[in-house]
Amino acid sequence: MPKVETVPFDAADYLNSAEDVAAYLDAWLEDGSPEELRSALEDVARSRGMSELARATGVSRAGLYKALGPEGNPSFDTIRAVLGSLGLRLSITTIPTKAKAA
Repeated sequence: MPKVETVPFDAADYLNSAEDVAAYLDAWLEDGSPEELRSALEDVARSRGMSELARATGVSRAGLYKALGPEGNPSFDTIRAVLGSLGLRLSITTIPTKAKAA
């Protein structure tokens, strides 16, 4: 039997549109931890290209790597700038309540 070659999965390779990015981040916002959301934002940033994103956000390339990297803790301003440069914004909605059992 021939040996199967695999490559690591990288979500950044599949985030090709604003709709893809919005769905990806929305899934992490649904039930992900802050660290997982930071990691998802890093995937999004890499899909766009850090240099391009740095120009669009006004945050330095090194600043983006630091904020979105494994030890990062991005400020709300950085998150807002990244999302805005992607044509996205955060939105608040109500959580549907479950019907009360009789």
